[in-house]
Amino acid sequence: MSQQFQNPPDRSALRDSFASHDPGSDQRLRQYMLQVYNFMVAGLVLSGLAASLAIATGFYQQIAGTFAIWLVMLAPLVAIFFLTIRIERLSLGAAQAIFWIYAVLMGLSLAGIFLVYTGTSIAFTFFIAAATFGAMSLYGYTTGQDLTRFGSFLFMGLIGIVLAGLVNLFLASSAFQFAISVVGVVLFTGLTAYDTQRIRDVYLESDSELVAGKKAVIGALTLYLDFVNLFVMLLKFTGDRRR
Repeated sequence: MSQQFQNPPDRSALRDSFASHDPGSDQRLRQYMLQVYNFMVAGLVLSGLAASLAIATGFYQQIAGTFAIWLVMLAPLVAIFFLTIRIERLSLGAAQAIFWIYAVLMGLSLAGIFLVYTGTSIAFTFFIAAATFGAMSLYGYTTGQDLTRFGSFLFMGLIGIVLAGLVNLFLASSAFQFAISVVGVVLFTGLTAYDTQRIRDVYLESDSELVAGKKAVIGALTLYLDFVNLFVMLLKFTGDRRR
């Protein structure tokens, strides 16, 4: 992706210019961020519906334990890589469509949690995740503190828990999984604030409607991933398993 999608402008310059921002500029920024959040929430709703439908129809139960389940698990990765790599060449409509497809695929891949955990514990954990995400995203959006200094630490932590998760596939240690979940909750809590600030700062007043729309899709995808991972990590040590 080009620099306009990855690197926000200099933050010191942004802080110096805040006082000179006109109300129209602030309004455009709020509209952009609202678009990001709307896409993210709609994606979560779509994922929840896809997961519920997959369980209600028995589709997930039929493919569980077969090779098809691996296709369902890997399909979201294919969609996300395609979207992030091809975002500049895609039309805005195509980028949004891929985001919706990704949300459905993620819902299918996460449907199994309804078979493992009770509905009450899933709802309770979702509420905790939503409250935590909302508070940290609000902090990331409003704070004047530069959070980029935590970027390297958060990225290394993300790589660490991915590798630890792969190792635990072979160890199957519940204690190790508990530790991964605790670290994961802390990590994705921090990433929520960091990513929100980055999404806010990458927006430029000079962006065309097309560019701003694509940035909103990528931003929604980023926050969607932060929320889903935070929810899953919380669920692994707060969720009540079905007997």
